[in-house]
Amino acid sequence: MARTIKVNPDAPQKNARFLVLDSRKTLLVPTPRLRTGLFNKITPPPGATKDILRKCATSQGVRSFSTPVGLDARVQVDLVVVGSVAVSEKGWRIGKGEGYADLEYAMMVSMGAVSPETPVVTIVHDCQVVDIPEALLEDHDLTVDYILTPTRVIATGCERPKPAGIIWSKISCEMMEKIPVLRSLRSREKQAGKDVSLQDEPRDLDASRLQTAPLRALRGPQALPLATQREDVPADTVYVGNLPRDAQVSELKTALRARGAAPLRLSWQGPQRRAFLHYPDAASAQQAVSCLQDLRLGANSLRVALARQQRPSDLVDTRPGEPHPNRRPAVADL
Repeated sequence: MARTIKVNPDAPQKNARFLVLDSRKTLLVPTPRLRTGLFNKITPPPGATKDILRKCATSQGVRSFSTPVGLDARVQVDLVVVGSVAVSEKGWRIGKGEGYADLEYAMMVSMGAVSPETPVVTIVHDCQVVDIPEALLEDHDLTVDYILTPTRVIATGCERPKPAGIIWSKISCEMMEKIPVLRSLRSREKQAGKDVSLQDEPRDLDASRLQTAPLRALRGPQALPLATQREDVPADTVYVGNLPRDAQVSELKTALRARGAAPLRLSWQGPQRRAFLHYPDAASAQQAVSCLQDLRLGANSLRVALARQQRPSDLVDTRPGEPHPNRRPAVADL
């Protein structure tokens, strides 16, 4: 019954894209890394044979036979097809670690192109259906309603809510520069009165927690007393420092899972070469510190300790816009 179907542009979904075109349905494919917009509509030439449709379904065909779809096109997507690295029968999904599928879905919500009732399908091999701990999921992660494998169709019955729109606090200024359509959506939502503060925009510290001067006061000799800064950091937070300059959040997550120390939430501050791990309680955080001693990422030996035991300079940077760890800034695989 679906008339308009969004399928991700990766090679494993080439046959899914062909089947959409062969069924004479409208195929929407996200632009690579969203650099030139959100969607391209694939329009095969008149009288296209199956061979031509197969070419239209390739990455080259997507470039040659597509037209951009703007934000004002009022598109209604009936079915969403996403790729996955791993997926559980509960509908929990892990992607490649870059977060584009999650962001594409959130942008479609913001455009009004999908609703909570729009089915989300992933197509994988049987070996990619595995158990995934719920602790790895975050509020921006997309779940799936159906899993298609070569041998099964799995209805997940997933009740975990899908993203209800773009979580701007998880978007960095760098991403805004790279993805023009995000800037347009942000402008619209700002005009609508929504909070569109970005992950690394300059902002004051949480006055309700610190009862003190704004963040810029921490940059000079008038910094907060050491005890005040340390006490403000939750006891369930672990500091990870000395990350490699080119480290990816997915690499750190993999290392944490390998040590059995996956947190409830991970606040990534890659440009400052650090991250903050948030656990259910202080005891869990202390146990994680013990498990993560001697942890390495690439050639770097990481510094791991309870965040409240760190120096003030490790908690609040001197650069504009650096959030305090108690604000739990953005995650993760965007």
